[in-house]
Amino acid sequence: MTSISLEPTRTATARIEDDLAQPYMVHGTDISGRLVRLGAAVNGIATVHPYPAPIAALLSEAAALAAAMASSLKFEGKLILQTQSDGPVSMLVADVTTDGALRGYAQFDAAAYDALSMHDFRSLMGKGYIAFTVDQGQYTERYQGIVDLSGANLAECLQHYFHQSDQVDMIVRVAADRDAAGAWRAGAILAQRLPEIGGEGELVDGAAAREAWDRALAFVNSVKPDELTDAHLPAQALLYRLFHEDGVRVADTQALRHDCQCSEDRLKTVLLSLSPEEMADCFVDGVVSSTCEFCNTTYTFTPEDLAVTLQ
Repeated sequence: MTSISLEPTRTATARIEDDLAQPYMVHGTDISGRLVRLGAAVNGIATVHPYPAPIAALLSEAAALAAAMASSLKFEGKLILQTQSDGPVSMLVADVTTDGALRGYAQFDAAAYDALSMHDFRSLMGKGYIAFTVDQGQYTERYQGIVDLSGANLAECLQHYFHQSDQVDMIVRVAADRDAAGAWRAGAILAQRLPEIGGEGELVDGAAAREAWDRALAFVNSVKPDELTDAHLPAQALLYRLFHEDGVRVADTQALRHDCQCSEDRLKTVLLSLSPEEMADCFVDGVVSSTCEFCNTTYTFTPEDLAVTLQ
């Protein structure tokens, strides 16, 4: 861990380091968290399909939240954030691997979206649930937590999940917007209170811990959306502004990138696992064609590619 000593100033001319998750701890307290800043990584996700701007913003927020959660994982694997609901946006999916590969997509009904008079979170999503899944690979059991989409935004849904399932004090803010050039940006800050043990390993007095948490709530709530998406505000400068009274320490950042995990070989393996009857049903006009929802790449196979004979 290293101390932050810089002043919270913006970089006026050049963009600062981007597409990262910055872990931090508030000195002498039981509070830790992550700050996520996304530029090119989230723009790649939001522009793969021609999403309307409010839906692209929702998807960008989901990607930032998934990255903030996944950066705390201590093993190899993937964290998946997924919603299912009855609104025009029937599904949001964002997943991130422990090595920083981030992707996402939104499924929506264009006609239902066009019929809306408002494009706020509740109008877009309707009723449903949000699920958080930790996948450590094919030889391990998945862990999944589910909670209703009861908040006014994705951040509130995440807070509700942690409060209900883990009884962990947590606050999270998230924002997404387009910059002056029209590219999507997103950011999220997450703070949580770890019970009993302080940030430096010492026990924390109950009253002092509560006071520190109340301060953290006020500080994080003071974050403006444009501070989370500002390309010229360094992550450490924002953390310094929020927590300099107590002192804040940071660990090494995790690099994030837009990277889909689909591949021709992976899809071919899936097809070859099918029975001959199931395989035959996949062929249309002599080919099997499949498009990845995440990256919009289409893969096409002939019977010769799969070494099969159609009856």
